[in-house]
Amino acid sequence: MKRSLWLASALALLAACARQDAEETARTPEASPDEKVETAAADAESPVVRPPVDPYPSTYEPYPSQTTLITGATVLTGTGARIDDGAVLIRDGRIAAVGPADSIAAPEGAVRIDAAGKWITPGVIDIHSHLGVYPAPSTDSTSDGNEATNPNTAQVWAEHSVWPQDAGFTRALAGGVTTLQILPGSANLFGGRSVILKNVPARTVQAMKFPGAPYGLKMACGENPKRVYEDSGPSTRMANFAQYRAAWIDAAEYKRKWEKYWEEAEKFYAENGGAGNGENDEKKPPEPPKRDLKLETLAAALAGDIRVNMHCYRGDEMAFVLDMAKEFGYKVATFHHAVEAYKIADLLAENGVCAAMWADWWGFKLEAYDSVRENVALVDAQPNGCAIVHSDSDIGIQRLNQEAAKAMADGNRLGLDIAREEAIAWITANPARAMGIFDQTGSLEEGKMADVVVWSGDPFSVYARAEKVFIDGALLYDRADPARSPRVDFELGQLGQDFTGGAGQ
Repeated sequence: MKRSLWLASALALLAACARQDAEETARTPEASPDEKVETAAADAESPVVRPPVDPYPSTYEPYPSQTTLITGATVLTGTGARIDDGAVLIRDGRIAAVGPADSIAAPEGAVRIDAAGKWITPGVIDIHSHLGVYPAPSTDSTSDGNEATNPNTAQVWAEHSVWPQDAGFTRALAGGVTTLQILPGSANLFGGRSVILKNVPARTVQAMKFPGAPYGLKMACGENPKRVYEDSGPSTRMANFAQYRAAWIDAAEYKRKWEKYWEEAEKFYAENGGAGNGENDEKKPPEPPKRDLKLETLAAALAGDIRVNMHCYRGDEMAFVLDMAKEFGYKVATFHHAVEAYKIADLLAENGVCAAMWADWWGFKLEAYDSVRENVALVDAQPNGCAIVHSDSDIGIQRLNQEAAKAMADGNRLGLDIAREEAIAWITANPARAMGIFDQTGSLEEGKMADVVVWSGDPFSVYARAEKVFIDGALLYDRADPARSPRVDFELGQLGQDFTGGAGQ
């Protein structure tokens, strides 16, 4: 395919992004941080000052979509169901119906796709990615994933490092990935906030942000912070935990100060009817505490508004973290990497904690040594177990279906009898639950976002490829149509390259 066609495709996509951004700006002019605080107070019909929940709000809008009926495929819903000769109806960017092909009629004017012999799944979700913060091409100038300057950098936000032009996003799209959580790196005990993105071409991170998705907090235990801070500390695991606990103590006190201020301020205005606003008034409202961005993030985690993602390999350390979470009253949403999750699979299930794992990565450092290939399957086998397959790799994210297939095969060799309709949840429904977005995506259910992948065959086969990828009902990737394979500037600028094979080849 000629390069001009790729360029036309990319320009068309960027033009659509520009139109969306312009429309959003026209609807909601940008306000200063102070104005946002005042607006939030006014919206609440109270002069009480509260820090803005998200000063960098999502401006995401779905790309234009068509009513589409996909029929004749084997459908894995992500909720444990398999429908042979099934159909999925997409309307207004949402799942309108899922069921046997003969039970769903095509609405007038609908696009019909004959998917006989193919498979349909929810869009793939990667709970652990560093796309955008470690983008391609990889250079020192774009290496922005680790603020390795202090063991506690809870104040940093991954979205402020994400580069939307990372070619990794288009490669992941070709692998069926529709949603991903971008995390800071794991150099620090507290690495900062994560951000959840829709995998769409956009000029800004805000235009990729998953609407309404909660933030995550990245934490890390074990060898990484020990290695990075071996000269200044923490240089031991006991120092790791001491510094976690000290930070949680400070965060709890910060949280109490703000809660006390809000209570006293609301009481003051209720009793005085807004009095005390003038310089000469005898009655003065209470002064708000000084904002601390580091403690603000940790306090939100204590309140349950930010989900805790804990990089942790060893089973004994995960058990300690669970005790620490109980000590300070927060909840761990997911242990990431979790090479030894199989050792404490019952503890994870009892505490309602997910484990995000690789299928077979191991041995690259001592804490990753004691792995078993059945790790994912053994976590899944627990009553209420929550197993997730993640990438932590710009390469692995392109074939998460194959990683899930390896983990399923290893579990079945152990005699666990894992069906495809169950294993697909490891890369769809379970990460959506752990990320707090399962009410919107992660399964093929009526009313949810139409994040859908049509596979060339059984997605648990090494030969299967994502043929079509829909995000909110918009066909953003089509392996058979080069115009539906978005490219970024650095891909278009490589002279002498053949781009006819489609992304992710």
